[in-house]
Amino acid sequence: MTDAESRPRLGQIVRVLRGREAGTYAIIVGVEEPRFVLLADGDKRKFDRPKKKNIRHIQPTHHIAHEVADALAETGRVTNAKLRYALNQYLLHHGEEQKGE
Repeated sequence: MTDAESRPRLGQIVRVLRGREAGTYAIIVGVEEPRFVLLADGDKRKFDRPKKKNIRHIQPTHHIAHEVADALAETGRVTNAKLRYALNQYLLHHGEEQKGE
């Protein structure tokens, strides 16, 4: 895997591996180089209060929620409903029953 592929991208769906939210899925809404990302799921973790997470504590998927990435690129913001919708669509298509607790 090249460095460009391993770098987290806005709108990318990740699985949280460590911490209180371990096992849940979230979307990257910000990147703080070199080691941190900002995660939100639109439900427990809203866009305006994202979780700062070390990239070693997440497992990135190959899926990017384009509607979220486009909204972040255009306005710098995304609605919590759009985050929830994108996560639910991903989980439906990839056979996960639920996103956490």
